[in-house]
Amino acid sequence: MFGFSIRVKDIAVLLLALSFAGATSLEAQTSHRRRETNANRAARIQRTIQETYSHRWEVAGGGGFLRFRSGQYLQKNNEVTFWSTTTYYLNEKLGILADVRGMYGNAKINNGAGTPTEPINLGFNPQISEYPLMGGVVYRLYAKEKFAVALTGEGGVAIGKFDGGSKGIPSQYLHVWQSQIRPAMSIGANFDYNFYPNLALRITPTWVGTMYHLDPADTAPTPHGSFQNNAGVNIGIVYRFGKIK
Repeated sequence: MFGFSIRVKDIAVLLLALSFAGATSLEAQTSHRRRETNANRAARIQRTIQETYSHRWEVAGGGGFLRFRSGQYLQKNNEVTFWSTTTYYLNEKLGILADVRGMYGNAKINNGAGTPTEPINLGFNPQISEYPLMGGVVYRLYAKEKFAVALTGEGGVAIGKFDGGSKGIPSQYLHVWQSQIRPAMSIGANFDYNFYPNLALRITPTWVGTMYHLDPADTAPTPHGSFQNNAGVNIGIVYRFGKIK
């Protein structure tokens, strides 16, 4: 009887030891699988990042909004915009871009339009438009699997059309810039959300500087309306293709 009791105790101790060893082994295997899963996930994310930002070309376009001053003495008006950009990347951070934009709005004509002897009451706000054509550079500051941030700097010219909607009244009599081609510049910040490595949503707060005059023949050191600060935001879609070798 005593020997049987000893054997039962031995078996119980053995079972307990085996149970502990099995639990330890299971925990080690689970920990190993977890480390392996985390490593695989990190490797997958890194492959996606590499695939996303190793594209040579980006084409992007969409619409937006801009606040624009249409004359030296006029209030700023709201404009709807379109934009289209093509970018060639020299490496995964630095690229060269070409940018075409169009802005459309209505100038806010005030009660002082016309001349002191011939005041004008137009009765409506005439349509105006501008078309900046610019080139510049883009530099990526932040590039992750789903998000990217880049800064842009551009320069070029802007075609201004300010008298097409005034029913034949010259724009200078309405205190609106005269139609002309003048220097333009822009800076912006691209915020991209990546749906896929080659497709993203882009939101770009943008500043546009233009240099329209009331009189194109004005060559004074500080001509009337020599510089305009305009700010807005662009929203659109980005498509990437090609590979940086």
